[in-house]
Amino acid sequence: MREEYFKWHSPNLNREIEMLVFGHAGYPVILFPTSMGSFHENRDQGLIESARWYIDQGLIQIFCPDSIDKDSFYNKFIHPVHRIQNHSWYDKMACHEIVERVKNNTGIGKVAVAGCSFGGYHALNFAFRHPGYVSHIFSMSGAFSIKSFMDGHWDDDVFYNSPEDYLYGLNDGELWNMDIILGTSNWDICFDANLKLSKILAEKDVPHWLDVRKDREHDWPVWREMFPHYLSRIKFF
Repeated sequence: MREEYFKWHSPNLNREIEMLVFGHAGYPVILFPTSMGSFHENRDQGLIESARWYIDQGLIQIFCPDSIDKDSFYNKFIHPVHRIQNHSWYDKMACHEIVERVKNNTGIGKVAVAGCSFGGYHALNFAFRHPGYVSHIFSMSGAFSIKSFMDGHWDDDVFYNSPEDYLYGLNDGELWNMDIILGTSNWDICFDANLKLSKILAEKDVPHWLDVRKDREHDWPVWREMFPHYLSRIKFF
């Protein structure tokens, strides 16, 4: 399994960003790390290994960018205005410096996005903010409101990065073309968040799969089961 390391100066973040890429060919999958996780976390926790068959067959390439959560949502030393601004720059980095460069590796010019826990938030929020670029969302134990990170602050940037809130008014036709999976468990700390988002999607008649695993913790073992299962839904070109 090919593993490549990339490091570059991001003009959107004005800082260096690191990323691992797994595989030599195939459908691009952008895999975000968990809360404050690094670009190598998904490899270290065995999530990449769980997808080895798809990678070895040249069916997918997995792109694992670093996070900047420590400087955005989790940075309590700066005002919430600056927290959400930092995240907005991260979103632009992911869009313009990664996704726009790899989306044409598919016959439809789109990518799949995925992540576990807070990575599930990142994946789903990115997809809903850029629906024309995303074909599949694999959110594993995500939560979809960022109000708890904002210390009561509320503005348009917060609203448009909180899927639980802006999804009601989202009417881009590409939303109905996505393969959306909300993976969770009845023991998951994010179980209620997934039920709520599923209800909103159902009210909008947006097709999706709420995959509720039984008696599993919010942790890597269930995510290592989910990820290869969800990858099987990609129509490889």
